[in-house]
Amino acid sequence: MANAKTPADLTITPRDLRFGRARRPDRWWLNGDPIATAFYNALSVTFPKGEAFFIDSVRKFRDGTPPRLAAEIQAFIKQEVIHTREHVAFNRHVTDQGYDTSRLERRVDDEIALTRDRPAIGSLAATMCLEHFTAILAHELVADPRHLAGGDGEAADLWRWHAIEEIEHKGVAYDTWLHATRDWPRFRRWWIKTLVMLTVTRKFLVGRWIGMLDLLAQDGLTGWRVKARVLAYAFGRPGMARKVMGAWTSFFLLGFHPWNHDDRALIGRVDSEFAMARVA
Repeated sequence: MANAKTPADLTITPRDLRFGRARRPDRWWLNGDPIATAFYNALSVTFPKGEAFFIDSVRKFRDGTPPRLAAEIQAFIKQEVIHTREHVAFNRHVTDQGYDTSRLERRVDDEIALTRDRPAIGSLAATMCLEHFTAILAHELVADPRHLAGGDGEAADLWRWHAIEEIEHKGVAYDTWLHATRDWPRFRRWWIKTLVMLTVTRKFLVGRWIGMLDLLAQDGLTGWRVKARVLAYAFGRPGMARKVMGAWTSFFLLGFHPWNHDDRALIGRVDSEFAMARVA
C-alpha cells in the first residue's frame, strides 16, 4: 500500500487559549482518583522540555521543504509553544499541591542530553515517533469521554484542547522525516524508524511508570497493590494503554502515514464544543 498523505485541505490552527488561571484544581483533580491524576500529572511534567525538543528537532529540517510543509512546520511550532505555556501553568498547580517534580524533570533532561552529540536526523526520528504516541493518546482521550469524566472542568478542557491540536498536527514531524530521508532506500527508512520507535516506546513507558509511582509515593501510596492499580488503570478501565495498542502497531506497516486514519471529524466536534462553551 502506498503511503497516504496529509489531507490537502487540512489547516493547522494554533488556538491561543488559557486554562486554570483563576483557581487551582484539587490535588486529585481527576474524579478524586490519585491514580488517574498521577497519570496526567506525570505526563504533563514532561511536556515543556519535551515539546521544546520537538520544535528544535523539526525546525532543523525546515529549510528546503516544500512551501506547504514549511507552513505546516511553522503552525506546528506555534501550537507547541502555546502548549508549553499552558503546561508550565498546569505544572505550577501540581507543585503548588506539594508535589516535588524535580526527579521527573531531571529524567527528561537526561534523556534529551543523550541526543546532543547525535546526528540531527536521530532527534527528528525520535520526535516523529513521540508525535505518533501523542496523537494516538490524544485521539483516544477525546474519542472516549470516560477518560476525563469527573475531572476538574478547566483541567479537563486543557487536556482536550491539547489533544485536538496534537491530532491536527500529527503528520508534520512524519512528513518532515519523509522529506529529510527522501533519498534513502525504502527499507532503510522503515528499519530506522522501527528501531527508533521500539527504543522510544520502552523509554516512554518506563518513564511514565516511574513518574506515576514517584508522584503516588508522595501521596503515601506505595507497594504492589498500588502498582497493580496503575496497571489496571492503564490496561483495564479506562485502559488508555490497551486501547491505543492497535494504533501503535500500525506505525510499523510499510504503508503507514499518520493520516491513514482521518480524524478531522473528531477535531471538529471538540472545536464546536469549545465554541459553544465560549458563547455560553
